[in-house]
Amino acid sequence: MNAPAFSTGAIPTMVSTGRRKLVNVRQRSLLVAKLRTLWILGVFALVGGLALTRICWLGITGPGGRDGDLSGLLVPHRGEIVDRNGVPLAREFNTYSLWFNPKAMSEGSALIHTPEQVADGLIRIFPDLNRAELIAKLRSDKPGYLRKTILPEDANKVHALGEPALEYPMEATRYYPQGSLAASVLGYVDTYGKGQVGMEEAFDKQLTSAEGRAHPSVLSIDFRVQSALEEELARGMALSKAKGAAGVILDVDSGEILGLASLPSFDPNHVQPSDLMITPEQAAQGDVPHGFNRVTNQVYELGSTFKPITVAAALDAGTITDLRRRWSAAPLHVAGFTIHDLHNYGSSLNVLETLIHSSNVVTAQIADELGGVRLKKTMESLAMNERPYVELPARGFPLWPRGDWPRLRTMTVSYGHGIAVTPLHLASAYAALVNGGIWRPATLKKLDAAQIPAGRRVFTAATSARIRQLLRMIVSYGTGRKADAPGFRVGGKTGSAEKPGAGGYRHHSLIATFAAAFPMDRPRYVVIAMMDEPQGTEATSFQRTAAWNAAPVIQRVVPRIGPLLGIMPDETRDIDVSDLKPLIPAGGAEE
Repeated sequence: MNAPAFSTGAIPTMVSTGRRKLVNVRQRSLLVAKLRTLWILGVFALVGGLALTRICWLGITGPGGRDGDLSGLLVPHRGEIVDRNGVPLAREFNTYSLWFNPKAMSEGSALIHTPEQVADGLIRIFPDLNRAELIAKLRSDKPGYLRKTILPEDANKVHALGEPALEYPMEATRYYPQGSLAASVLGYVDTYGKGQVGMEEAFDKQLTSAEGRAHPSVLSIDFRVQSALEEELARGMALSKAKGAAGVILDVDSGEILGLASLPSFDPNHVQPSDLMITPEQAAQGDVPHGFNRVTNQVYELGSTFKPITVAAALDAGTITDLRRRWSAAPLHVAGFTIHDLHNYGSSLNVLETLIHSSNVVTAQIADELGGVRLKKTMESLAMNERPYVELPARGFPLWPRGDWPRLRTMTVSYGHGIAVTPLHLASAYAALVNGGIWRPATLKKLDAAQIPAGRRVFTAATSARIRQLLRMIVSYGTGRKADAPGFRVGGKTGSAEKPGAGGYRHHSLIATFAAAFPMDRPRYVVIAMMDEPQGTEATSFQRTAAWNAAPVIQRVVPRIGPLLGIMPDETRDIDVSDLKPLIPAGGAEE
């Protein structure tokens, strides 16, 4: 059988065609793979290029560094306030709060137990909570605080109640480690984190700035001095049953305030509505809220404390040239008004006797010779016609007689009636009286030597030297004897004035003030103590005047603060008053 005949070229042709197809498939697959790889590489290159471009752009136009951002994580939201020695007065820390969240349960009632049961459980933890108010809040659908600032152990007790609606978030809280001390200076921070009333309000932007958060804000206040001032004012209030008190301690050469107190005070850690508002009935009785600053925001007729200012103005003007000169002490009748003294001090008085006895009659005659124009100019130079110079936001405007002062107005202003200013006005004026005659604005900021303002001259250095002698003799021999602190050479002047009311002066309501400086041979500090409506008590020998209630505060506070401020008692030293001793009357006086 013959084998089939095959074409000699058939087999190679078929094999060659199949191989070409396989090669083409492989090449096409490799090409697709290469293209895909190139696409992927292109995408990566594009992303990398964009990222590199972004990095370069940020490097050129972005912020210079991140130090500020990193440090911001380590500093509080609100800066610290410290006294002049670095003692913390206000700071921030994180604490738990008790929050009611009625939406904590997705279905059904917000509470597992009844509002009454929950309220009873909370009162066992916090006994001071009001049950009725608490139940009302728990029944409402409004979220809110049930209590601010709770201890961690109390948070655990709340957790044990088993109520999901009772939450205790960790929050930044403003804390005042000294309690109510210097509350009138510091103020407080409200629930929105805004400073209110005191330096918290005045420094609000500073305390929340990057610089203020990183570094404490330093006040001129000395914690130790402030404590002594508040304690002695509170003691004076209690002894005289006064409704209020105020005091300030001022550096006579710089204007720095080392202590400022207004009593009754409040606790800035727990501010109550009654601290900020009073009823109309209370206002009618002359009361003010505890948060009201009597030193900077309330104006008073400060009475006889103005008499040394009048005498200083007359000495400068040359209307008093001889301290031995005598004026009639008989009641003075002017424009249908009679000016008289508290007691009969004799037929005539010289300048020293006038201040020692605190004579309205002779002071009025001295002012009459001085004239209203010159007395008014002196008062304006002491900034008595402006709000007090201090950083606090609450600053009272004086009751200032405008226009030309008629004769009677000039006379009454000379002994502190018919013009009303704050105790801080008086402190700055007395600083000018004793420091050589320079008035400087008061400040609550600690000042370096280079920051002390030059001030303006009000009195000559010679007049200031003479006033220092006169003030010292008032304390040694006159109405200010109960302010004398052995070894500290205190000088000063009493002032007692009736408070005005709706129908004129309220004869049974006094403002009793003592304005002092020490040591008088080289004055360093002014101290003002004021009692609002003191009563005659056994502790004050049933007297209501400044000699019996404000002056003793000075006597107690000066020995406490003197050593703290570097002034040690020295009974071998005193201001030289030998040229004035022949003018001293036989007896003293009490105002």
